Amino acid sequence: MSAAGLDVGTTKVPTKPSRRRLTPRHWALIVFGAILLMSVLRVVTGANDLASSGLLIAAFGLAVPIAMAGLGGLWSERAGVVNIGLEGMMILGTFGAGFLGYHMGAWWGLVGAIAGGVIGGLIHAVATVIFGVDHIVSGVALNIIALGFAKYLSVRFFSGLPGGGPTQSPQLPQLPSVTVPGLSDSLGTLEERHIFFVSDLAGVLRALCTRVSIVTIIAVLLFVATWWILWRTAFGLRLRSVGESPVAAESLGVNVIRYKFIAVAVSGGLAGLGGGFLALVAANLFRDGQTGGRGYIGLAAMIFGNWRPGGLLAGSALFGYTDAAQLRGGGTTVHAFLLVFAILLIGIGIWQVARRGRLVQGVLAIVVGLGVGAWYFLTDTIPQELSGTTPYVVTLLVLAFASQRLRMPAADGQIYRKGEGH
Repeated sequence: MSAAGLDVGTTKVPTKPSRRRLTPRHWALIVFGAILLMSVLRVVTGANDLASSGLLIAAFGLAVPIAMAGLGGLWSERAGVVNIGLEGMMILGTFGAGFLGYHMGAWWGLVGAIAGGVIGGLIHAVATVIFGVDHIVSGVALNIIALGFAKYLSVRFFSGLPGGGPTQSPQLPQLPSVTVPGLSDSLGTLEERHIFFVSDLAGVLRALCTRVSIVTIIAVLLFVATWWILWRTAFGLRLRSVGESPVAAESLGVNVIRYKFIAVAVSGGLAGLGGGFLALVAANLFRDGQTGGRGYIGLAAMIFGNWRPGGLLAGSALFGYTDAAQLRGGGTTVHAFLLVFAILLIGIGIWQVARRGRLVQGVLAIVVGLGVGAWYFLTDTIPQELSGTTPYVVTLLVLAFASQRLRMPAADGQIYRKGEGH
């Protein structure tokens, strides 16, 4: 055997080099670099809220439902089922959280959220796995049905209740949150001094130990559990094999239908939990239209993360951060991002021309980068109408620049019939 490939007789069969994975050290360097970048940007632009604990606490709250939807999509698509229906599963989760949360308590609200999502997942699984419906068609239909069904149930069960109505539930009980006493206040004092990098790091650490919802902690544990189950257990290997080659998996005795059903049901439960976070933590009530497209952004975060938990978590944090920035700082904070976008676009353009030989793409990136830079230097703020689109613009930009390195499961979205390999 050689480094270039496998020797079969006298013929050398090349093998594709394995993609380098990010280690914990790499992730630590990425986090360090991100905090350093925010520190420099804060000093240059004067936008002191960029790395504040208040913005980051809001960002974590906005990132959790996106991350849960994306994690649900990861489970489903690793088993070969495209899940456009994450938005609908989140909607069912918000209603389940509102109904059981009001009648039985906050913890039962979480159970209701997961149950609502699982129901949506099972509907999607029956349509795609059993009846062979196109995955995209089934997901879109589920989103439409879930939206109408939640509206009907809201009118049916919440109208006439104190504080409730046809479009919302009464106020829901709160779930506990965690604050580290003493440490939170000390870090807050250090953060207020605006020392380069030190205060920014203190802001990040304070956000991690101040008013952290129990659901946020559960979400982090679910990411760890997903990584361990899918990449460190025999069950996870079988499930991923179903998404890569269901015919080969079936030939080895794997029950493909069962694994697809389990994956899509888990996917729905995770997305429903994201909806439950919106109802029980973010708003403390169910409201019509509460998900606001977060299921679709979660799907984009999953693609950005290359169908892996670590990248998905980073993508969710990015989208949550940009959303929190435009909500808290408005046009002033988002205006500071223009400088970062300009530098990144110019750097990408130079890299495309010098290293990849892509003249058209490189020149286009440089021109757009110069335009964004001119926008930054010629203005002091961004209109509120434009700053509100920041999370969606970032979603499109990230997907555009990440598309060259993506690799979805080989059988993702394919219709599978039992025994078709025989």
